Amino acid sequence: MYNQTSQSSEDILTVTQLNRTTSLLLDKHFLSIFVEGEISNFSAPASGHLYFSLKDANAQVRCAMFKTQQRRLGFTPSNGKQVLIKARVSLYEPRGDFQLIVEQLEEAGDGALRRAFEALKVKLADEGLFDNATKRTLPLLPQAIGIITSPTGAAIRDIITVLRRRFTAIPVIIYPVSVQGNTARHEIAKAIQLANQRHECDILIIGRGGGSLEDLWAFNEEIVARAIFASDIPIISAVGHETDITIADFVADQRAATPSAAAELASPDQQEWLSRLNQLNFQLQQQFTRNLNQRTQALTWLNQRLQQQHPGQKLLRNAQRLDELELRLKQTIQGKLDRNKHQLATKIAKLGQYNPKITINHYQQKQAHLKQRLISAMQHKLAHLNQSLLTSSQTLNAVSPLATLNRGYALVIKPPNGQLVSSTQQLKLGERVETKLANGSFVSEITALE
Repeated sequence: MYNQTSQSSEDILTVTQLNRTTSLLLDKHFLSIFVEGEISNFSAPASGHLYFSLKDANAQVRCAMFKTQQRRLGFTPSNGKQVLIKARVSLYEPRGDFQLIVEQLEEAGDGALRRAFEALKVKLADEGLFDNATKRTLPLLPQAIGIITSPTGAAIRDIITVLRRRFTAIPVIIYPVSVQGNTARHEIAKAIQLANQRHECDILIIGRGGGSLEDLWAFNEEIVARAIFASDIPIISAVGHETDITIADFVADQRAATPSAAAELASPDQQEWLSRLNQLNFQLQQQFTRNLNQRTQALTWLNQRLQQQHPGQKLLRNAQRLDELELRLKQTIQGKLDRNKHQLATKIAKLGQYNPKITINHYQQKQAHLKQRLISAMQHKLAHLNQSLLTSSQTLNAVSPLATLNRGYALVIKPPNGQLVSSTQQLKLGERVETKLANGSFVSEITALE
C-alpha cells in the first residue's frame, strides 16, 4: 500500500505541474518532425483552426493546425486523405492529451506528385514550351532512328519489333538510360544532348512502358522537358499506356499513346514505299513513252515546216500578209479619227456645262427663294410676338389690383407709410385710415373694432 509519509511535500506534483513538465520535455526533445498518415475525425470550427487525427493501420495521434499556419495550404484537407505533415510534438495541458502542432500540411504520394505536375505544366506553358509553333516536323524517311529508353524493358522490345516489321533497312541506335529512380532524369536529359551532339540519327523516340505516376515521374521532370525543347532532332514521346500523360508528352514534337505507336509514327511502311516505287516506275515508263511519241510528232511537224519554207510559198504568204496589214492600217486610221471626233464633242459638251451664266442664274434663283423665306419668317415672328403681347396684357390685367377694385373691393391703407391693413389687430380706436376705391378714396376714423 502507498505510504504518503514516505514522500516529502516537494516531491508531490499537481496535475498542472505534471502536464507542464511533460509539455516542456516534449518540446525540448522533439523539434520539428515529419509524419505521414491518413486524416480522420477532421473538424474546422468557426475559429479557422483545423483539428484532426492522423492514423495508420495500428495507431493514431491528435493534430491541431492553427489558422496562422494555413497560408501555404495548397489543397482542402478532408477525411481519408493521405498527407505528410511537419509538426511539433506537444501536450494539450488542460486535458493532458498528447498532440501534434502542425506547421505544414501537404498531400502525400500521388496527390503531391500531381500538384507538382500541374505547377510545372503551368510554368512551362507560360514559357511557351508547349506551343505548336515550336514543334518540329517528323522526317518522312528517316536515315536513322534513335531510341532513349531502358535496354532491358518491354518498351525497347516492342519498338524494335515494330521497326523490323515496318522498315528493316532503317538503322536503329539505342541510347540506354534508367527510366525511373533518382538518376533517371539526368540520364535521359544527357542522352538527348548526346544524340544531338553526334548527329547520327534524325528522329528520337523517348519513353518506357506503363507504371504508376511515381514510376513515370522521370518524364515529368523539368530538366527532361527543357532538354526535349532544346533538341534539334524531332522527338516522339511514348511514355506508359494510352491514358498516361506526362510533361514530356506536351513538350515533344509528337506524342504516341504507346512505345509501339511511337515506332509506327517514326518509321514508314516498307510495303507502302515498295508499292509507291513500283507505281513511280510505271509512271516513269509511261512518261518515257509519251516523250518519245511527242518527239516523233515534233520531227514530223518540223519536216512539214521545212516543206512550207519553199521560196514560192513564202512569197505568196508575204503578199497575203501585206494586203492584211494594209487593211488593218486603214481601219486603225479611221478608228483613230472617229475616237478624236467623239472626244472633241465630249469636251465641247463639258465646256458648256461650266458656262458661268448657268451658275449665275442658279444662284439668283436661290437668292430670290431665300429672300421670300426670310420675309415669311419675319411676318410669322411678328404675328407670334403680337399674340404673346396680347396674352400677357390680358394676364396682367387679370392679376392687377385695379381690376379687383372694379369688382367692388377696396384697399385700406394706414398713413403715413401706406401700409395695407389686412387685420383689425393692425388698427387702434380713434386711428385714421384711407380707403381706396376703383374711382377715388376717402378717409375714415376707427370708432369700433370687431
